Amino acid sequence: MKKKNIKWIPVGIIALLVILFAGGSFYTVPLNQYAAVRRFGRIVKTETEPGLKFKLPFIQNVQLVSKSLKLYDVPISDVITRDKKSMIADNYVLWRVVDPTKYIRTLEASDARAEERIEAAVYNAQKNVISSLSQDEIIEARGEKLTQLLTNEANSDIGDYGIEVVVAEIKSLDLPDDNKEAVYTRMISERQNIAASYKAQGESEAQKIRNQTDKDVIVMKADAQKQAEILEAEGEAEYMRILQEAYNTPEKADFYNFTRSLDAFKKSLSGSNNTVILDKDSELARLLYEGINE
Repeated sequence: MKKKNIKWIPVGIIALLVILFAGGSFYTVPLNQYAAVRRFGRIVKTETEPGLKFKLPFIQNVQLVSKSLKLYDVPISDVITRDKKSMIADNYVLWRVVDPTKYIRTLEASDARAEERIEAAVYNAQKNVISSLSQDEIIEARGEKLTQLLTNEANSDIGDYGIEVVVAEIKSLDLPDDNKEAVYTRMISERQNIAASYKAQGESEAQKIRNQTDKDVIVMKADAQKQAEILEAEGEAEYMRILQEAYNTPEKADFYNFTRSLDAFKKSLSGSNNTVILDKDSELARLLYEGINE
């Protein structure tokens, strides 16, 4: 009986070794992490895709590094503009690991050390960008432009650490308290000057329009008056032509003159004054004399 138990001991040892070997040969890479396989402390390979992976048991170990996006709130700092004006900058950074091998070798996979490098890089980038712009240009600049400049500048300093600045964003870029009032007063004055300039230009354009309109009205009135005189002259000419055709014989002319004389005599007798002085040789006097004699 004892001999049989002794016989099974090597089998158990072998099974245990197999289990230990199998358990140490496989590892899992999570979805949001890198895996660095190290042999005696030296990185021999990195796994970037998630899943079940193989390694040599006992002599290789695995170090996991996060792929996730990290937020770092950069401490507030003073910056100087191109025109030597002081401003206070408050930034935050979104960053991530893009090369786990460099990240482990240079920063020992320490987020704190990485953020120290990021802080220095962002500060230098901020200093370079802000010092290239005047205070007015910074105030008027679009946020996206400053963000892109800062992000690109910061990444140029940290490429050797296996990390990437996804966004270097300025939360606020303010003036020191003792400068705010003077700057705001100057900005208000500049805006008022711009408004006054626009108003003056508008009034000048309005006066030009009024002058042109008055000129057009005068020209239109002159044209209308000229046209009216032409029409009146044409009407007079037509009237005279019609009269000439109507009284183109001596008898008709005499009748016309007689009718006009009667109309004039009738008008002269209207009102309270009924005295009429006639030339004795006039046609009307002749007719009256002939009527009295008859």
